[in-house]
Amino acid sequence: MKDVEEDILVDDELLDERPEGFEHWRIEVDKGQSPVRIDKFLMDHMPGTSRNRIQKAAEAGTIRAGEKPVRSNYKVKPGDIITLVLDHPKRDWEIVPEDIPLDIIYEDDALLVINKPAGLVVHPGCGNYSGTLVNALAWYLRDDKEFDPNDPTVGLVHRIDKDTSGLLVIAKTADAKTSLCKQFFHHTTRREYNALVWGSFVDDEGTITGNIGRHPKDRMQMAVYPMDGDVGKPAITHYRVLERFGPVTLVECRLETGRTHQIRAHMRHMGHPLFADERYGGEQILRGEQTASYKAFIRNCMELCPRQALHARTLGFAHPVTGEDMFFSSEMPEDLAAIVSKWRGYAGTRNKN
Repeated sequence: MKDVEEDILVDDELLDERPEGFEHWRIEVDKGQSPVRIDKFLMDHMPGTSRNRIQKAAEAGTIRAGEKPVRSNYKVKPGDIITLVLDHPKRDWEIVPEDIPLDIIYEDDALLVINKPAGLVVHPGCGNYSGTLVNALAWYLRDDKEFDPNDPTVGLVHRIDKDTSGLLVIAKTADAKTSLCKQFFHHTTRREYNALVWGSFVDDEGTITGNIGRHPKDRMQMAVYPMDGDVGKPAITHYRVLERFGPVTLVECRLETGRTHQIRAHMRHMGHPLFADERYGGEQILRGEQTASYKAFIRNCMELCPRQALHARTLGFAHPVTGEDMFFSSEMPEDLAAIVSKWRGYAGTRNKN
């Protein structure tokens, strides 16, 4: 259990295809086991780790009894199923450094902030074992003796989907990752996205609530369930209308929680799928005219931006060493800016008529 307290990748709007995490370790508590703190229990059953590491792992929410994360003072009971659940699958391959360009917004001895382009997979897995952001980091930091790309105690703190663009923070040290992971876990970071969605909102701002869980029929999708139910994890998305273009709307989404595909699932649930989001039905013409010219306009927009129209625009957190409030912002990438411009022109023409 090497430094498991930092071996977490926080559930974020982009996590590729993960239901509720990946199980890395499991044990069933013996029927004759007397009540004992889980950190002490794991010390006896996971050789090579320390109590401090176990306590930090529990604080980060990666140790579970049954289906629920537990703290280090939880007392195990006979028959309990104790698991270590992380945000990525076990792997039996090495991260190979690859010379892939990185758009680095900020860097110091503790961390990097990177502006990820759409189309770049964040972490190897699910058939993508090379050409990822992690491979690029391994190359960029190849001369940093403190950074081992195969060591889970450093590196990615959170993820965004392959076809979502925007800001990510990378930990260069174990202490930095511990601090940043805690901030994401406790929802004290600031994350705002720009999204172009189908339809027009009645209100200029609002809040979407609903548990996010795996879709019962399509395992590649997430679905929204009742907040007071047992399915999925609670999720809260605040939105604000930035511009109205008639058939589509440009909105800002602020994440109070960060769940897999949260914005994409919440918006589809509200009847506003992200423009060009094939997985959630946004690649269809859902609003507007039925004329040939309008259909050609939509096709042209989707050719300019052939991915979900979602950009992780801002990222804020407390610096893991100094405690200073850090805030970063990223301009819309060219593909998303191009279709917003086209829709702005479309709306302007309609308003004149």
